[in-house]
Order: sequence, then structure tokens, then C-alpha cells
Amino acid sequence: MAATSSSDSDSGRAESSEANSKWLDAHYDPMANIHTFSSCLALADLHGDGEYKLVVGDLGPGGQQPRLKVLKGPAVLTESPLPALPASAATFLMEQHEPRTPALALASGPCVYVYKNLRPYFKFSLPQLPPNPLEQDLWNQAKEDRIDPLTLKEMLEGIREKAEVPLSVQSLRFLQLELSEMEAFVNQHKSKVIKRQTVITTMTTLKKNLADEDAVSCLVLGTENKELLVLDPEAFTILTKMSLPSVPVFLEVSGQFDVEFRLTAACRNGSIYILRRDSKHPKYCIELSAQPVGLVRVHKTLVVGSTQESLHGFTHKGKKLWTVQMPAAILTMNLLEQRSRGLQAVMAALANGEVRIYRDKALLNVIHAPDAVTSLCFGRYGREDNTLIMTTRGGGLVIKILKRTAVFVEGTGEMGPPLAQTTKLSVPRKTRLYVDQTLREREAGTAMHRTFQTDLYLLRLRAARAYVQALESSLSPMSTTAREPLKLHAVVQGLGPTFKLTLHLQNTSTARPVLGLQICFLYNEALYALPRAFFKVPLLVPGLSYPLETFVESLSSKGISDMIKVLVLREGQSAPLLSAHINMPVSEGLAAA
Repeated sequence: MAATSSSDSDSGRAESSEANSKWLDAHYDPMANIHTFSSCLALADLHGDGEYKLVVGDLGPGGQQPRLKVLKGPAVLTESPLPALPASAATFLMEQHEPRTPALALASGPCVYVYKNLRPYFKFSLPQLPPNPLEQDLWNQAKEDRIDPLTLKEMLEGIREKAEVPLSVQSLRFLQLELSEMEAFVNQHKSKVIKRQTVITTMTTLKKNLADEDAVSCLVLGTENKELLVLDPEAFTILTKMSLPSVPVFLEVSGQFDVEFRLTAACRNGSIYILRRDSKHPKYCIELSAQPVGLVRVHKTLVVGSTQESLHGFTHKGKKLWTVQMPAAILTMNLLEQRSRGLQAVMAALANGEVRIYRDKALLNVIHAPDAVTSLCFGRYGREDNTLIMTTRGGGLVIKILKRTAVFVEGTGEMGPPLAQTTKLSVPRKTRLYVDQTLREREAGTAMHRTFQTDLYLLRLRAARAYVQALESSLSPMSTTAREPLKLHAVVQGLGPTFKLTLHLQNTSTARPVLGLQICFLYNEALYALPRAFFKVPLLVPGLSYPLETFVESLSSKGISDMIKVLVLREGQSAPLLSAHINMPVSEGLAAA
């Protein structure tokens, strides 16, 4: 009876949590074998029949066998191999002619493959880059048999380390070969023309001249050559080219190409660059304290996820608005747009299996996935307007449908920062003393700064002198070498003439034991006698304090005391790792005699 009641209560809790959830579990297949990122997912009505399908640029298990998959519902509709790993997928309208079915663009390697009705339509290749002239000269010498393969390898390695222009793929493959394979490779490729080809790192779409949902769009490409290219949607020619200081990895666009537009690129150097229509170089720059892991534009706010487990909000001019700390690392991000309610929010998938939905810095909802989510996509799928599609780290596929009655309310998820942070402080009025002090700082600012700098330099000088004096007199109980983190403390017990000397030696390292140490005593033999002036130290385990005991006999009959110096040495070395001075007390027994 107890087991039955327990199972009934568990099922009741599950039903209640499902009833309170804003999502319907439509499908979950842990063995779907889909390995991709959010940039390689797209939803579109590819056949013009009102049935939206999911386009997946699948990396394949372990990055092997990349494929283009099109899913209808939970099943794979078509599947075709790709020549290289996909970088991004997007759907766009190329022309205004009927029937107005969108085309599919898939960026892979140096090419963009365009499909119409799921059939290959056009292939755009990035223009070739001029090769390195030194590299070209070396291959010309190899063609004329003027240099051997080993010399060619050494010269190419020197060019790769120093030259600003990177090497071609042919030279990079040659440098990876073993010595026995080089000659055959040179004979096979020495007659070929050196080609240097860049690759596409990211891709998105930009409206051509209208802001309508079914308007013609241009493709915007980010390349490994630190450039942004805007392509014509019909002729696939380059309309404009923009330069960046680093390689773009995430892109966000707004506006129309023929009117006014703004491109936002998150780059590998940890910065975000904002470009306008007439600018060939970035107009604004946002420097992050960590690498970006996602970039989403929500209305006029740029939401950036960083590797420091946090979300940041910026204006389109780069001004920081807010920051929200996450409970785990962010894996991927995407936009959630509920058109029926005019809601735009950002979705962030975390390493702990959560998918968090934020509007600005307010947490709207938390979804608990069965595994860490690596890609997100929200939109119309099939005939459902609000569908959330997720793929997991293990290759699983999760499909959830937002309930039609669901309303996102701020604060329904876990609490974010307290409201007190947004409350303005009641700043007191400026007093006469404050005004006078401000005027004094304005008038004598240079002199005050010089005085402060002088005092600061004097403080640093005194601290350095005290540190040197402590090192020379060995007053510090800690080891001064970073290689041997040791701590020494000495205790003298007794009234005399025989004293008990206890040395407490501790290894302050966190994980590494210390072995092979020796202790030596330096003292006046006319005043003191020790049974052993030199002995070895056992293995020191990190964190433990080892007491080492010995006896000191005072030989003076006149009540004279002196200092005994303790040295901790490494076996086979003469320089001490650690030293300490022990002021011996006066022997009361001898003094009384």
C-alpha cells in the first residue's frame, strides 16, 4: 500500500508540473544522431505548401561525414553529403517572382551552396587571395629542382612564423608530412599554381530594400580573412566589402541594404564591432572581458553571452546596460520571437541542462532538458507557430510546442538581481564645504597629484628596503623560493643548562610533497654543544607540520647567551632554501651557580 501511494504521489506531481509548464513535449529522440550548432539550424517553407521544415547542417559524429538534413516533423525527409563541415545555414528569398519559395544557403568551407526546392541551384566561392611572394618563390625553386624538400620545409616554417600573409593549404599540408613522404609530395604538387583560399566562419541575411517578412534578402558572410561580404541575392556578386580587426564568429544585422543598415560582428579577439552602411571599418567597438559565445539582437538591445557565465546587454552604440550572472557555462544562444504577443526574448542553453529565457535581465522561464543543449531554434515548424527545437550534446532531438495560453511573466523563473539595484539613491545636496573642496581640487590638482605620487614612491621605497632587510637577516619564516614552499617555526624549552629545541617544518604546497631536505645548525662551539649539528628531513606531506626535536647544552658558566642559526638545505646544494635565527635564553642553572 505504501509503494502504491508513493507512486501515485509521484505521478500526481509529474502531472501537476506538466500542467503548470508553458510547453508541450511534442517529441524526444535521444538517438536522432544530430550534431550541430544553432547557426546551422533554419526553419522555412521550402516547397511553398505551408508546411515548414527544419534544415540541419549536421557535423556528423566526431566531426566526420557532414551532411545536409531536412526534417519534416520528427522524421528525416532528405539527406545529402557535404564536402566540408558546415559553418552556417540560412533561408532567404532571392526574387519576387511567383511562386515565392525561399532558397536555402549553406556555408561550408570557402563556398556557399544555394538550393531551391532542395535541389542544387548555385555555388558561390570566395575570391582567391594573393599568395605569399616568398612562398611562391620557394615553390618555383622546387619546381626547377634548385632546393631539396628538407630545405623547403625549413624555409616554409620560417615564413609561417614571421610572415603576416599566411601560407597556402598546399604548404601547410607539406609541413605536416613525414620526411619520407616529402619528396613524393613535392614532385606531385610543384607544377601546380599556389592558391590561398579563405573560408566562411559565419553567415546571416540582410533585407535588400524592404522590411517585410517576405522581402528579398542579401547574404552577409564573415570570412577567416577578417572581412564581411554582402552578396547580391540574384547575381551573387559582392555588393560591398568591409574589414574587421579580427575574425568574425557571430553576426547580427538590422535595417535594409539599399536604405540604412547596421552590422554587428562578435570576433575572436573578444571584441564586438558595429559597422554602418557607408563605413568600410567599424564605427563602434565593445571590448569584452571574456570570449563571446553568442550574440542576439532583441529589439534595439544587443545581448552577448560570454565564457564568464554571464549575459550582457548593450545599446547599438556600445553602451553597457546590464549584466546577468548564469549558474553554469553558456553553450549556445538564440532568439525567441512570439509574434502573436509581440514578445522577443533571448534563449540561453547552459552546461547544466537548463535553457533559460530572458527579456532584458528579467528571467521569464526555465526549461530543464534531458541533456546539455548544443543548438536552439524557435519558430514555425510544420503548422505550429511557436515551436522550440533543441539538439543535445549526445545527438538527441527535442521538440517542444509553446502552449497557446502561455503568457511569459517576469519573475516566474528563478529570481535575478534584487530590485534594490534599480532604485535610485537619494544623493544629499552639495554643501558649502564640498563646493570649496571641489574648487580647491580644480585649482591645485596638479600639485596634489605630485604630492600623492611622491608619498606613494616613498612608501614603495620603504617597503622594498624593509623586504631586503628581512631577506638579509632571514627574519622571514617563509621560504623565498617559489619552487620550495616551506614554513619554519622554532620553539626553545627548558631552564638550562640543557634546552630542548623543537623545529616545526611545514610544506605549504597544495599537492606536491617535498623530499631530500637537510637541516644544519650554525652556532658558537665555545658556548653550545649539540648532539647532531646536521640531520636529514623525512618526506614532507603537503599541509602537515612536522616537529623535529634536538637538545642544546649551554657550556658557558658566565651566563652568556648567543644566537643559533638554522639552515634548511636541498641535498647536494650549498645555498639554503630557508633560514631562521634562534635567540637562546640565558641558562638559569649556570647563572645561579
